[in-house]
Amino acid sequence: MIILGISGILGDAASAILKDGEIAAAVEESKLVRRRPEWAGHGELPVHSMETCLELAGVRPEQVDAVSVVRPIPDSDFHLKLQARFPNARIVAMGHHQAHAASAYYPSPFDEAVVLTLDHGGDLCCGGRWQARGTHIAMELEQYAPDSVGDLYGRVTELLGFGANSEEHKVQWLSVCGDSRYRELFLEILNVCEAGPRIDHSFFSTDRVQKGGFGSRFYQRLGLQDGEAIPEPMRAHVAAGMQKALETAVIRMAGKGKNLCLAGGLGLNALLVSALENESGFENVFVQPVSGNAGSAIGAVLEAWHGAIGRKQERVSLPTLCLGPSYAPAEVKQVLENCKLRFRYLLTTDEIVECAVAQLSENKIVAWMHGRMEFGARALGNRSILASPLDPYSTENLNTFIKHREPVRKFAASVPAELASEYFEVGPNARFLSTVGRVKPGRRDQFGAAILAGDLIRVHTVDRDENPLYWKLLHAAGAASGLPVLYNTSFNLFGEPLVCTPRDAVRSFYSSGIDAMVVGHFLLQK
Repeated sequence: MIILGISGILGDAASAILKDGEIAAAVEESKLVRRRPEWAGHGELPVHSMETCLELAGVRPEQVDAVSVVRPIPDSDFHLKLQARFPNARIVAMGHHQAHAASAYYPSPFDEAVVLTLDHGGDLCCGGRWQARGTHIAMELEQYAPDSVGDLYGRVTELLGFGANSEEHKVQWLSVCGDSRYRELFLEILNVCEAGPRIDHSFFSTDRVQKGGFGSRFYQRLGLQDGEAIPEPMRAHVAAGMQKALETAVIRMAGKGKNLCLAGGLGLNALLVSALENESGFENVFVQPVSGNAGSAIGAVLEAWHGAIGRKQERVSLPTLCLGPSYAPAEVKQVLENCKLRFRYLLTTDEIVECAVAQLSENKIVAWMHGRMEFGARALGNRSILASPLDPYSTENLNTFIKHREPVRKFAASVPAELASEYFEVGPNARFLSTVGRVKPGRRDQFGAAILAGDLIRVHTVDRDENPLYWKLLHAAGAASGLPVLYNTSFNLFGEPLVCTPRDAVRSFYSSGIDAMVVGHFLLQK
């Protein structure tokens, strides 16, 4: 059985393919066409990601048994376009939040769970609560725009001068620098009841289309003139008020139970995930690590596998997010030689690790590209930029001179999973960088450059079986420095998707302040 899933047709498009009960590949269109995720889609078939998934799975179009497409679907002839490409496939139209729910529950370790899906709004719906058991997911409550928690978060994003639907993560990280003085204001706007939020629209102006559309009543509560720009000292507190209200509202919306699964765009909010792990009352929380529109491509194939195509009883696991293309040494070498670059070929994995550790020990910033590209926006050790925590200038070098981003946006601390408890307190969602943790008492000085606020820190736990080369690098760094932790941020430049190909890596390397790059068996230095 071969099922192709397609999602994010109107933005953040992606494809995934399930072959004989396993996720064989999943790739976002934006990484292949080198455009921002929100610009990838716009009603067209994500041809590049579809073809890449087919190639990685070793499948021809005529072998596809079903194509599962996540709504909304833009035009009436979309179905005909798919039939022309996949002549033997059954076409299935999948509900937007149904795909989100499937993407969260089926790969989870739970036999039953409450499933919560929340986003800005897709397929006229902005959220839902589901009850899942075995291989069945049933809708319990559904939420519709404009009563959207995600929409309010997007409005605050725009109010603070960021881009709605693309830069909500900046509000999240800004919030750690503020306090809760505006939490009750945003809870009043949200007006959450058992069935979800009932947005109080008296806080908005129908005449204002900018700055989130907030009206005079809102500005009055902030102590500002109507339409006045948010003063710099107030920005972090407004962000914190929104973030804390979001966490409180979502915990209420989740209700009660033992196991909770989360998906939808709001699942990308790592502070929210941490609050659910620690404050919701659920014993276990699993968040779909690629929670947005792109990740629902996985939900599309899983819901089709379990439901529309025949209700298969075998649950499909998600053992890794490294589901994209990889490149053989000959392919890398061809790119380097075509670019007339000087490089050193490293014969063994031991030599690869030794060379990277030598660079990191000299406080060099190292780009690290190996194996299959990650699915999602987070680098998990295959498309990463690395730095030593012992480098006192790591924050400045990574944020200011390489990523060109705000100082409040910290990088993650990668650590072998079996050693994580020596340094951090963190939940299981750290495996996919989907939550935040806390630095253990006595370790705070070692990780000062990566601390968000107080003792909060982004943690990435690395399992030996999932990523053996990166795990080996962390242990080798520990043997050299006494600290088996590396700072990790995504290998991409400001505003660009994660690098995919060797050519992408070369371009980013020479357009930034990165000191060295290890791409497969090749070492490049400036």
